[in-house]
Amino acid sequence: MLTATRYYVRPMTEADISQVADIEGESFPTTWPRTAYKRELSNRLARYLVLIDRTHAAVQPPPKRPRRFSFAPFFKPRDEAEPTSDYVVGYVGVWLMVDEAHIVAIAVRESYRRKGLGERLLYDAIELALANKQENVTLEVRRINTGAQALYEKYRFLNVGVRKRYYSDNHEDAIVMSTPPIMHENYAEHLAYLRELMEKRWAAE
Repeated sequence: MLTATRYYVRPMTEADISQVADIEGESFPTTWPRTAYKRELSNRLARYLVLIDRTHAAVQPPPKRPRRFSFAPFFKPRDEAEPTSDYVVGYVGVWLMVDEAHIVAIAVRESYRRKGLGERLLYDAIELALANKQENVTLEVRRINTGAQALYEKYRFLNVGVRKRYYSDNHEDAIVMSTPPIMHENYAEHLAYLRELMEKRWAAE
């Protein structure tokens, strides 16, 4: 992980689902139901990370006034996880396959974009893959999203194929991109160089 700054990354929990769903709604034309995230958190192949802004506390809804003479349940239902006070500004989802890590989603709040936070999440996803001894990292990206493709190319993702009419909202093609072997010394050196550049940027925050 990168050194401590205004932002830090940690594993996602059920308490983060509401904020993650909000970010997903800002970022993608089609979204998952919130129950899908609960399933993902119990999926042994899935890993989700959230990016937290230390300087911003999440806004909590006002507590409900208890009814007179009512009794609180002994156990709180599983779908009523206490919301976190952490302010989630981005997230990334990774599936750990047999020999590759597949990034299934990466998104940042609209008001936090163009600050390098998507790159921060990408970096941590690659570190997660390294920690789990994956051979490479893959993802799909919309053909029209040249900005995201440029970021991935910075991390040496290569165009390795096309999934025709992949996106359900407009049937746009997806470009399949993959890194070279991330355990190789050359890639490790490149990753260390990019980390150094990011840490200089975060030090100025």
